[in-house]
Amino acid sequence: MPKININEVDIYYEIHGEGIPLVLMHHGMGSSKMWEPFLSAFTDKFKVIVYDRRGFGESGKEGFREYYRGDDYIPNSVNELSLLLERLDIKEKVYILGQCEAGVTGFHFAAENPDRVKTIAISSTMCCGRGGTPQPSQLPESKKRPSFNDAEPGFRKKLIHWQGEDYAPEFFSLFLEGGGAYGTGSAPFDLRDTLKNVHCPTLVLYPDRSSLFDVEQAVMMYRHLPAGELAVLPHCGHNTYEHQPEEYQRIILSFFSRHS
Repeated sequence: MPKININEVDIYYEIHGEGIPLVLMHHGMGSSKMWEPFLSAFTDKFKVIVYDRRGFGESGKEGFREYYRGDDYIPNSVNELSLLLERLDIKEKVYILGQCEAGVTGFHFAAENPDRVKTIAISSTMCCGRGGTPQPSQLPESKKRPSFNDAEPGFRKKLIHWQGEDYAPEFFSLFLEGGGAYGTGSAPFDLRDTLKNVHCPTLVLYPDRSSLFDVEQAVMMYRHLPAGELAVLPHCGHNTYEHQPEEYQRIILSFFSRHS
């Protein structure tokens, strides 16, 4: 399994196809495996780079609890992506596609590295804390999600596939405690100032029936992007790539084609 040591942690990655580099970034409970159904479509035109962020999937988990819950989670994740591209000798501007939490890292990377990003597309990423459903760590005990063993069987199966059978329950528990891009720092989560500095073409793809974030988050995000585009999937749940995979793929590829 190909891995690169970044900041003393082994980061798992895969490269598929040839052409313009496209980085696929998994969401806050996933891994590179969530992109398996889309690889064949994307590799027709792109050199597809998928990787497991620190603590996810096949990547190293050393000190992940402190890393995940620390105030520097976002800048560390941006640094990780930057170093990965350097180690892979990717000199061209990249395309980025991120789902939910990964969009936070993608936006910060694009804002800080305008010379390294051709265009970015995100789906189901929260814009700011106002108007979004609270994270599990903020919910009353009576409304918290069930334990891993009590969770819906299909969800457990996916998490085991993404994180491995031994690690999935521990990761699920850590997620409920709070952390990651949406749960770090003492200030309320807010991407709006960062979005103003993302000058490349940017697609905001959003479902109208997310169980986590209101669709108004998408409009707010779109309004703060200098070169933003907005698409809303009707009658669609939070994981757009699962609920409407064909339409999701069509919209993403059309956006990339317009800005090739």
